[in-house]
Amino acid sequence: MTSVTEAASPSPPSPPSPPGWRARRRPGPDRPGADVDHGAWFLVLPALIPILVLSVGPLLYGILLAFTDAQSGRTEPTQWIGALNFRDLLHDTLFWESFRVGLVWAVGVTVPQFLLALGLALLLNQDLRLRWLARALAIVPWAMPEVVVGVMWRLVYHPDAGILNETLRDLGLGVGRDWLSGLATALPAVIVVGVWAGMPQTTVALLAGLQNTPRELHEAAAVDGAGAWRRFRTVTWPALRPIALAITALNLIWNVNSFALVYVLTNGGPGGRTRLPMLFAYEEAFRYGQFGYAAAMGCVMVAVISIALAVFLAGRLRGGDRT
Repeated sequence: MTSVTEAASPSPPSPPSPPGWRARRRPGPDRPGADVDHGAWFLVLPALIPILVLSVGPLLYGILLAFTDAQSGRTEPTQWIGALNFRDLLHDTLFWESFRVGLVWAVGVTVPQFLLALGLALLLNQDLRLRWLARALAIVPWAMPEVVVGVMWRLVYHPDAGILNETLRDLGLGVGRDWLSGLATALPAVIVVGVWAGMPQTTVALLAGLQNTPRELHEAAAVDGAGAWRRFRTVTWPALRPIALAITALNLIWNVNSFALVYVLTNGGPGGRTRLPMLFAYEEAFRYGQFGYAAAMGCVMVAVISIALAVFLAGRLRGGDRT
């Protein structure tokens, strides 16, 4: 009887497991999530390697080169000179003048580009006849290489046989002028080309945002008696604000780093009136062979653009939060 009772009595309970013991278990080979991290790295590597090789690597090499006296055609080994190139840049008035020209160019292209693209996107979003054809024609400048655009507009601005001067003569508005060689007209003429060439991608981005805006919101605002301007301000613009912020920031970066278009149109002339910072650095590196000095210019441009872009984005984001 006693043995049966002892066999039937329950065994003492095992001590409770410490809390979180399952979370602290190391993944074993029998668990399917054991190699998730390694698999993720293998998936990321095909996209990460080109970025490291083509972007991060040259950037680090350029920063290193900026602290040397690297030149073309010299037989002596390159020497480490510290911040001497940056000290010379502080007193280089031509470089800072190119920065002023670059700022005028970037703002002068980005602002009209966005405003005209916004108007064109609003127009192409309407139910118009042959809308598909209008949308196709709107992106034609985007499909053309910058070199081709530059050559085409050089023909437009030609002082003798250009279509612009011929039109002005036919209208009796003047005998024509050399738009790309005049000190007062070169930069505005180049800005017009920059706006024309860069407007399509902004238009496409804004048009995509307009098409993603629910029509029910516009219909509800119209029922409430809101006019076209009020519907744009209260419905359309809030939906477009994130896209506008992103495309404006990208346009600023692209326009500050412009090279090919201005190089083909004016090569920085006349008298440096259209010499952008990228053109100035290009001349120092490949015309005068000052690789270290040109690399220092590139570092300064990257730093200034990064700071300006950070301030711009912070201000726009704060403004968006308040609204």
